[in-house]
Amino acid sequence: MPGRPIASDTTPRSDFFALAGHPVRWSLLSELARSDRQVDELVAATGRPQPLVSYHLGLLRRAGLVTSRRSSHDGRASYYRLDLDVCGRALSVSAASLHPGLATVPATASAPVQSTSPSGRRPLVLFACTGNGARSQIAEALLQHVAGDRIDAISGGSHPKPIHRDAVRVLAARGIDISDRCSKPLSQFEGVHVDLVVTLCDKVREVCPEFPTSRARIHWSLPDPSTLTDRPTTAVFRELADEIGTRVRYLVADIDRRTEEESTHDRRHDRRHTSRPASARPRA
Repeated sequence: MPGRPIASDTTPRSDFFALAGHPVRWSLLSELARSDRQVDELVAATGRPQPLVSYHLGLLRRAGLVTSRRSSHDGRASYYRLDLDVCGRALSVSAASLHPGLATVPATASAPVQSTSPSGRRPLVLFACTGNGARSQIAEALLQHVAGDRIDAISGGSHPKPIHRDAVRVLAARGIDISDRCSKPLSQFEGVHVDLVVTLCDKVREVCPEFPTSRARIHWSLPDPSTLTDRPTTAVFRELADEIGTRVRYLVADIDRRTEEESTHDRRHDRRHTSRPASARPRA
């Protein structure tokens, strides 16, 4: 039945399809695949009443596909997040149970056919948090590491503070050196052509300036690791880097797909235009 954990190989193979196939739950999964959301935002996005949305969120949580985290900006609110790794494994197991050839492959950052947008620019992602001392710095560095020269990344904070030494350490353990970087204010990027804004802090989500060129704003609800004092900070930063790394991997795959789709659309448009007889083309 929907509601049981479905990530285990011992679970009946049809569970994922039964769970995700419901129209309300599919709408919730689709919305959460894009960004972390509060329940009222999910109500608005799905057009369904709050009790119904909460009921289906409960099923998704019990199945292990969705998790929640209390907002650091407003403790009365929670952000819901889709665990794409768990979702991918469950989908792969369910598909493979029908036929081995249907097993899916986890998202990777393999290079697309075209590394830039049709305009000739590389997509630019801005990561934002309050201090630009940990979360957004880690995200910027990991995206640059994963995407190479396909996607550009910058980061800034609403109230910049020095980069945390453990952010430098956990990235150095991954072969990434940010020891010479410094935090920056978000105001520094005013007028910059930003394609995508990713907020990693519940507080900065409320105050992040608008970037008119951005096609979307994504939110990742991540706690400030420097405030989690009940555990060794290096371990906390390591787990943070792991979570951000997973999110970045899927983000890069999504940006690559969108870039290739836009490029394909433009090539088809150009072919249609150049194949028209000269007499049929608009006169200058």
